[in-house]
Amino acid sequence: MILGRSERGEPPVEPVTLKILVAGGFGVGKTTLVGAVSEIRPLRTEEPLSEAGRPVDDTSGVEAKHTTTVAMDFGRITLREDLVLYLFGTPGQERFWFMWDELSEGALGAVVLADTRRLEDCFAAVDYFERRGIPFLVGVNCFEGAARYPAEAVRQALDLDAGVPVLLCDARDRESVKDVLIGVVQHAMHYAADRRQAALG
Repeated sequence: MILGRSERGEPPVEPVTLKILVAGGFGVGKTTLVGAVSEIRPLRTEEPLSEAGRPVDDTSGVEAKHTTTVAMDFGRITLREDLVLYLFGTPGQERFWFMWDELSEGALGAVVLADTRRLEDCFAAVDYFERRGIPFLVGVNCFEGAARYPAEAVRQALDLDAGVPVLLCDARDRESVKDVLIGVVQHAMHYAADRRQAALG
C-alpha cells in the first residue's frame, strides 16, 4: 500500500484505491493507454498473433499489429496522495471476452476506447457496460491520419445516452490519458450519487 504525507506535515494518508477497466476493440490502443500513464512497469499479457487466430482476428485497419492481449494489461497511477487507480486493460478479441466478467468485478467504472476508423468495434464494450450498470465514458483515440469527428458526432454514431461522456484523447500521451481517467472517476461518482438519489425517491 502506498502512503503519502501532505506538505503541511500531517500524518501519512492511506489512499483510496479504485479499479478502472480499459476496454474496446482489437488494436484500439488499450495496452498503449495503460503503458502511457502507469507509474509502475505495466503487466502485459501480449502474445504474437498466430496463424490459428487469423481466421477470427480482424486486423483490417491495424495491419501493422503483430501481438494481442490474451488476458489483461495492468497498471497503476496515483492521481493524488489519497487516490490511486488500478487500471485493467481487457482483451479486445471476442474469444477472450469470457474474462470480462471476472475483470469487471469491483470496478468503479470503465473507459471504452474507440477508433473512428472502426467505430463498430467498440459496440460490444458499450453494450457490456450498459447491461451491467457500470458507468463508463468513451475515449476517442485520435490516430494519426484518421478523420477527426466532434465528440457529439461520435455520441450519435454509438447511440449513447446523453449522460455518457465522450472525450477525444491520444492514448500515447500521459496528460491526455490522465484527463480521461479523471473524467471516468468523476462520471462514476456522479453516476453513483444519481443512483443513490433515485433510490431515496
